[in-house]
Amino acid sequence: MRLSIYWVDVEGGGATLIVTPAGESVLVDTGLDNPRDPARIAKLAKDVAGLKQIDHLVVTHFDIDHHGGAAELSKLIPIRRVYDPGVERPKPEPMYVKYLAWRKSVPYTVLKPGDTIPLRQAEGGPKLSLTCLAAAQQFIAPGPEHKPSPIPASELPEYPVDNSENRESIVLLLRYGNFEFYDGADLTGRLEGKLVHPVNLVGEVDVYQVTHHGLDLSNNPVLVRSLAPTVTVMNNGDRKGCGPKTRAALKATPSIQANYQLHKNLAPNADNTPDELIANFDKEAACTKANHIELHVAPDAASYTLRIPATGHERAFRSK
Repeated sequence: MRLSIYWVDVEGGGATLIVTPAGESVLVDTGLDNPRDPARIAKLAKDVAGLKQIDHLVVTHFDIDHHGGAAELSKLIPIRRVYDPGVERPKPEPMYVKYLAWRKSVPYTVLKPGDTIPLRQAEGGPKLSLTCLAAAQQFIAPGPEHKPSPIPASELPEYPVDNSENRESIVLLLRYGNFEFYDGADLTGRLEGKLVHPVNLVGEVDVYQVTHHGLDLSNNPVLVRSLAPTVTVMNNGDRKGCGPKTRAALKATPSIQANYQLHKNLAPNADNTPDELIANFDKEAACTKANHIELHVAPDAASYTLRIPATGHERAFRSK
């Protein structure tokens, strides 16, 4: 009876699988519409996580590396319900049209700030919740539990106005007892700043999924500092993500004890985390292993363990 999170290697796309202590599953994003990504997700879900279905699929936004694999994945493992931000693309492209057609075949919900994914509670276990903090450029309203940011407005970096699909991203906060996990999808820097300034709408977390695959358009250093994570996991590719400003923001955050990466960035002079914290080292064209990263929270939620099964790496951390 534990909470588990799996980061699937979809070569710099998005696919994060959550399995609750009650055996329920939430998949956040589905990679691209190609034979590779849906097959990798289904294999991990069935063979590693022991699932027979995906109970909840959250499509965070309508970039093809996040929604593209949904229709094909549903042919490999049943998907019971889908959630997305509901904002239609102005110029539909083929993968998006395919997604919309598939979406009509399953129960569907537009996820809005403040909504929670209905998850079963494990008897006798810590309280579990998965809450939408932001979607379609809207944010949850501040409450008495949210603290004003101690960071001066002058320290907020400037980011350009974002007119891409990334701005519509759903932001999720997973809580299990004392353990908290943040997934900001591809939200970009200016909107990330609104999540934590002038009021911190997130709080501090244990694990931070590095936003936007580690690209420098995202991972506002004020956000990272405000969330004060202990561990980060970057779902990057061999040439995608791992931006120098992102890496600088992570290394400058004193709370962080370990930065994990799905791939080693093979670009010249790339700044990577230590090899022991990396799951894959091959170029994308040669990367057939699809090594994943997994996290398991203890039944009492007081601690959690990060593992890279392919390399034998394992490290434990205390929840906040």
